Amino acid sequence: MRDLSAANAEAFLEMMSAERGAADNTLDAYRRDLDDASSVLKALGTSLAQAQANDIRGLLGDLNARGFSPASQARRLSALRQFYKFLHAEGLRDDDPTGVIDSPRKSRSLPKVLSIDDVSRLLAQAETDIAMAQDKAETLQRIRFRALLELLYATGMRVSELVGLPYRVLADEGRFLIVRGKGAKERMVPMSRPARAALEIWLQEIGETAEEAGYLFPANSAEGHLSRQVFARELKEVAGRAGIPVAKVSPHVLRHAFASHLLAGGADLRAVQELLGHADISTTQIYTHVLDERLRQLVNQHHPLAKATKSRD
Repeated sequence: MRDLSAANAEAFLEMMSAERGAADNTLDAYRRDLDDASSVLKALGTSLAQAQANDIRGLLGDLNARGFSPASQARRLSALRQFYKFLHAEGLRDDDPTGVIDSPRKSRSLPKVLSIDDVSRLLAQAETDIAMAQDKAETLQRIRFRALLELLYATGMRVSELVGLPYRVLADEGRFLIVRGKGAKERMVPMSRPARAALEIWLQEIGETAEEAGYLFPANSAEGHLSRQVFARELKEVAGRAGIPVAKVSPHVLRHAFASHLLAGGADLRAVQELLGHADISTTQIYTHVLDERLRQLVNQHHPLAKATKSRD
């Protein structure tokens, strides 16, 4: 990025970091998107700062020609919308060239979900593993894993939120966790009794070390806490011992299971949005297939015409 576009882009990235608390990975992604857009627009005879709606359409056409999926094109367009919205707010442009551009249509695949039986088998295996541990170190590692697993399924946290939980995170006598999510936004998440019990056992074993490190799950790492990669590896190992295909299991799949099982049990979509820490309800709507199935069952079970149809079969 050169000329005025470069200065505008840097100002935008500074705003995203200072005002919105964007993570380094997010800022890097925005920078790459703007760099690439700037290069394409220059080839089209314009610049990032001066582009008009037709130029943006040309940019999307270029992305399509290079084989970018509709989802990737939509993400690039979203970055540009944020950029031009910033320029307009700062008085650097009096229009938004993306305002009349429709997002590329993208299909949204359903999230992988473990069944309640699968999760029960994982939890049971975690208990068995503790009993089968060969020494103190292995017992400690498996007690830690059980606490992590119980917490993840009970709260639906992102794995990065889970492993990085600070030591003083408990609220209301341990019935809630205060979780800091994306954009440094905090939310309060209730804990189940099994999760509280598993965490208490873990803290009985590691309490002083955790307090000194400042994390519930301390480790000898650059961050000072357990890495998400270590937990993900342990999760797949336990899944294998439980007879569950390891390709089917990941920390994010357990987050999906938390949301799907709540909705299937009658939870409100807005409540699940809050628990997951989604800024926009549209993100949570990937789980509407669960609601659709629940509504279908309700109609079949309770609607008089549905019952009448069954009686005639």
